[in-house]
Amino acid sequence: MTARTPASAAMAALLERRQIVLSDFPMREPDRGSQLAGAAALREHVDAALVGEPPSVTAQLPHAYRARLLTAEGLGVWSTVNGRDRNRVALEGELAALAHAGAVAAHCVSGDPVSAGRRPEARPVFDLDSSGLVPLARAAGLLVSAAESVETPPVERRPARFARKVAAGAELAFLNLVSGPDPVDRFLRALEALGAGVRALVCVPLVIDVGSARILTGLDGHAEPTGLVATVLGADDPREAGIRAAVGLAERILAVPGVAGVSVSGGATRGRELEYAAALAETARRIGLR
Repeated sequence: MTARTPASAAMAALLERRQIVLSDFPMREPDRGSQLAGAAALREHVDAALVGEPPSVTAQLPHAYRARLLTAEGLGVWSTVNGRDRNRVALEGELAALAHAGAVAAHCVSGDPVSAGRRPEARPVFDLDSSGLVPLARAAGLLVSAAESVETPPVERRPARFARKVAAGAELAFLNLVSGPDPVDRFLRALEALGAGVRALVCVPLVIDVGSARILTGLDGHAEPTGLVATVLGADDPREAGIRAAVGLAERILAVPGVAGVSVSGGATRGRELEYAAALAETARRIGLR
């Protein structure tokens, strides 16, 4: 087996010591200043940021460049890698570059269809799905997670589906937004029964305004606590209400056996990305794992 990179080895060791707190990385603009501002807002409060490549972004800086840029600013990078935009040759190069750039982990996903985003004219590739990406990421020496939506029908098939990703080399289940701790517990117990028990990182939604609520409710394959959006938006201080709701849900999920940590998740109102990054940081600080 390929030896882990120093950054992935350090993150794996941290996961052995305690639960971790991650966050999304909401900065959209493909420029250095925006990326550095986001890193400065988050670096003292999260163990790493899940730096993604959603189809809603028109263009983004290359993965390895962002990993190097953000790592140099003191922010750990848990980099999403998808099979939508590149063939396997390009993906192998990207994963090798992420390893050299100091990414702490690779999150392997198949990728949303381009029709879901702002660049429908871009041709999807899908040379590899998430299960095909996982062994390549492991071979690059990276710690590897893969995604699952545990409340999306057919729910009963989700554990067996993820067990195949574990067989491919996935080390952590990165669970998309859930309605509460019970679906997480059921999923992890089902994985154990299949002999594919791994720990989970669970996404926790953060809503602080109308724009972030609209992004949350527009996501496919995700669930949310009943009444979350209405409660937050109806509060006198939606930002504070959203942070409290996220912290409360995180605490309940962290009590589930097998949960390795939480990732504070969501999207920012356009033009308010830095404000949202500050709210992500405050939520992570209150969760109190660091």
